[in-house]
Amino acid sequence: MLETALLALGLVLIVEGLVYALAPSLIEQMLVAFSALPTEARRLMGAIALVLGLILVWAAKTLGA
Repeated sequence: MLETALLALGLVLIVEGLVYALAPSLIEQMLVAFSALPTEARRLMGAIALVLGLILVWAAKTLGA
């Protein structure tokens, strides 16, 4: 379980790092766009991302990761 958590955290940091390293201006534009959304829309997007993440982790564990 700890190995999976460390793997997941490492993958998130890799993806986040790539985005910030390769397209920092895109991040700024996305933050402006997100700030224009209502709070409930941002909360819904976060909940959807959470559920999708859980599904992906479950699928990876089921497949033997």
